[in-house]
Amino acid sequence: MDEVLLGTGPLSQLSPGHELAKTLTGIRGLDEITRGGLPKGRPTLVCGGPGSGKTLLGLTFLVNGALQFGEPGVLMTFEENVEEIASDVASLGFDLPQLVDAKKLAIDYVRVERSEIEETGEYDLEGLFVRLDYAIRSVGAKRVVLDTIESLFAGLKDDAVLRAELRRLFRWLKDKGVTALITGERGEGLLTKQGLEEYISDAVILLDHRVHDQVSTRRLRVVKYRGSHHGTNEYPFLIDSTGLSVLPVSSLALEHTATLDRIPTGIPQLDAMFGDKGYYRGSTVLVTGGAGTGKTSLAAHFIDAACRRGERCLCFLFEESPAQLLRNMRSIGIDLERWVAAGLLQFHADRPSRYGLETHLAKMHQLVADFKPTVTVIDPVTNLMTVGTYADVQAMLTRMIDHLKTESITAVLTSLTPGMTSIERTENTISSLMDTWIVLANEGVNSHHQRGLYVLKSRGMAHSNELREFRLTDHGLDILDGAGRPQEGTHHHAGI
Repeated sequence: MDEVLLGTGPLSQLSPGHELAKTLTGIRGLDEITRGGLPKGRPTLVCGGPGSGKTLLGLTFLVNGALQFGEPGVLMTFEENVEEIASDVASLGFDLPQLVDAKKLAIDYVRVERSEIEETGEYDLEGLFVRLDYAIRSVGAKRVVLDTIESLFAGLKDDAVLRAELRRLFRWLKDKGVTALITGERGEGLLTKQGLEEYISDAVILLDHRVHDQVSTRRLRVVKYRGSHHGTNEYPFLIDSTGLSVLPVSSLALEHTATLDRIPTGIPQLDAMFGDKGYYRGSTVLVTGGAGTGKTSLAAHFIDAACRRGERCLCFLFEESPAQLLRNMRSIGIDLERWVAAGLLQFHADRPSRYGLETHLAKMHQLVADFKPTVTVIDPVTNLMTVGTYADVQAMLTRMIDHLKTESITAVLTSLTPGMTSIERTENTISSLMDTWIVLANEGVNSHHQRGLYVLKSRGMAHSNELREFRLTDHGLDILDGAGRPQEGTHHHAGI
């Protein structure tokens, strides 16, 4: 996983002041939310229900420590043995046996027999401390993960003893000076089943895996963090083939840079409608229209022009597959496949119903961070309406657009308008978020339909207010001049 770069994003704008020392987790987004990682030399509790990602977060913390920050670690597990854990995370690229052989990681499986505790009524952590101390010294560990605390105290019914032993465990870890992460199962109405650990740990992170309308979403929240400011919202996070990553958006401070740099639209006649200069770099462009008006074709011109300049483009598709789009664009003379082969163009196609909106948002953030594009296309954003309300989609797009603007990425978003609406129908969900709004429409004339285009708004620049007819030809989208004349050598195309 990539190391988190601190000092970017809204949370990092606040002065760290006198905050306590911290240990970076290396988990994308989490270090920004916690303003630098977990409290150094102190215990952190990670709680959540089954399958919420507690063990994976702990293992990622250890693996990143060993590989990125030169800090060996110890995993003490009370549920799964070494072979099972190594097999579970191998698909994420974590080679635990190799780390163990290199003395960068020690794994100790401790089997706790509940029946023995119930029969004797005795419970003492001295044996655990001996084993844990040996594991720490064997690799010079700076990080420790205990997974899970319920298994450690299984069968112990005396609350007084339980509380005393918990305090003793957390104090022992502090005295050792290791940065510890302890996982715990969420209880009924409580953060954990014991309901006490959150009071004696220095930081508490809650993981949640919820399902709404048959769509699952994972969220993370920092419940408390002694001695440190931190993001307090719920943050969507992903678990995929690259591991765990968090989307750190807690506030949308309007602090984007505003450059005067302009980039071509990919259509010379459309550039002329913007003073022969095109869009502002880092701006957001909305292209709306009914079915078959040429929205995707206009976006394809923008992609092609960007790749011709050697820029990287990331295209999110929510309606058709990449192969279908490439075929359709070839029919109007736009060859995008060569840019895919050159590594300048990347597609990500998904059904909106596959994830919740926040998971889509987290996935898009991750892809932007990995591919590092300068231009992005989302086609069409209206398909996201199938998995959320207008307010939900607006909130999701606001966060995505805020991120793109922060990274100075120019974005073109297409939006399908219902066929019976006015040509100037206001897309209340997203239009207010856009810098430039281009409207496309079809009109019936003498048993034929004509395509029209005009710029409804474009903030901060002079632009044409003309309604211009255009055609889809064998060399792309051709905007006619004010007299309705096409360029020479064009051939009408049936359209996409």
